[in-house]
Amino acid sequence: MFEFNTTTFQPSFFILTGLRGLVGARLWLGPLLSLMYITTMVGNCTVIYLVRTERSLQEPQYHFLSMLAGADIVLSVSTLLSVLKVFIFGLYEIAFDSCLTQLFFIHTSSSMGSGILLAMAFDRFVAISHPLQYTTILTNSRVTKMGLAALLRGVALMTPLPILLKRLPFCKGQMLSYSYCLHPNVMKLACGQVKINIFYGLVLVIFSFGIDFLLIALSYVLIFQAVLGIASREGQMKALNTCLSHIFIVFIYYGPLLAITVMHRIRHKSSPLAHAVLGNIYLFMPPMLNPIVYSLKTKQIRAALRKSFKVQQA
Repeated sequence: MFEFNTTTFQPSFFILTGLRGLVGARLWLGPLLSLMYITTMVGNCTVIYLVRTERSLQEPQYHFLSMLAGADIVLSVSTLLSVLKVFIFGLYEIAFDSCLTQLFFIHTSSSMGSGILLAMAFDRFVAISHPLQYTTILTNSRVTKMGLAALLRGVALMTPLPILLKRLPFCKGQMLSYSYCLHPNVMKLACGQVKINIFYGLVLVIFSFGIDFLLIALSYVLIFQAVLGIASREGQMKALNTCLSHIFIVFIYYGPLLAITVMHRIRHKSSPLAHAVLGNIYLFMPPMLNPIVYSLKTKQIRAALRKSFKVQQA
C-alpha cells in the first residue's frame, strides 16, 4: 500500500495502524472505542465535579483522585482524534509535528498519573500509620504542591522527547505500530545518532515510572507493617479495604506499561497484533477504569453520586 525510500529523509507525516492481522476490526472497534472514550470522559469529569462540589469529599485522597482524573482526561483527549480517525474513518496519516505534539502530551500525562499514584500511596500510608496527624501532615497546600510537582516533573522530563526526535533523519519507513504516537515507536524509524534517544528513554523509565513504582511498593510494605500493628482483625480489614482501589489501579496502570516497555525491547520476538493490543490496553483501560473502580469501592463517592442524582431529579 505504501512504498518507502531507503535513503534518509525528514518525513512530513507518519502512518498510524489499527490492529493489523485482525480482519474487520474497524467494524466493531470503532464503536467500542467511541464508547470507551465517552465512558472515560464522563467518569473522570464526574469525579472532578463531585470532589469540587461535595463537602464530604474535601479530603486529600479525593483531591488526589481528582488530579488523577485530570491527567486521564488529558491523556484521552490527546489521542482522541488520531484513534477515531483510524478506527472510524480509516484515515491513517498524522503530520510529523502533530505526532511529536501528541507523544509529548501522552508521555507527560502518563508521568503525571504515575506521580499522582505515588502521592496517593503516601496518602494511604499517612492515613493508616499516623491517623491522628493525617490532616496536619496532608494540608491543602501540601496536596496542591504535590500535584503541581507531579505536573512539572512530567513537563520537564518529557519536553526533550520531541526535540530529540526532531533532529533525527529517518530511513526505516513511516509506519507506526499504533493508532497514536509514542517516543520508542517513532524512534525505531529513525537513523543516525539514536543512542541519545535510547539513553534518555531509559532514564525516563527509571527516574519516572521506575522510582515511582518502587516508592509505591515501599509505601505498601510500611502500610502492611502498620496494619499488622492494629489489634483487632476488624480494624486490620477496614484499613486494608481503604487501599484496595488504589492497589488495583496501580496494577492496571503499571502492568500494561511494563509489558509494552519490554515488548519495545524485544519487538522482533513479538507479533504485531499482540504489540497493538497491549498498546491499546495501556492507553484506554486505566483512564476508563479509574473512576469506575473508585466509585464502586468508595462509599463516600457512591453517596455523593446518589445525592447529586437526587438533586438533579428534584
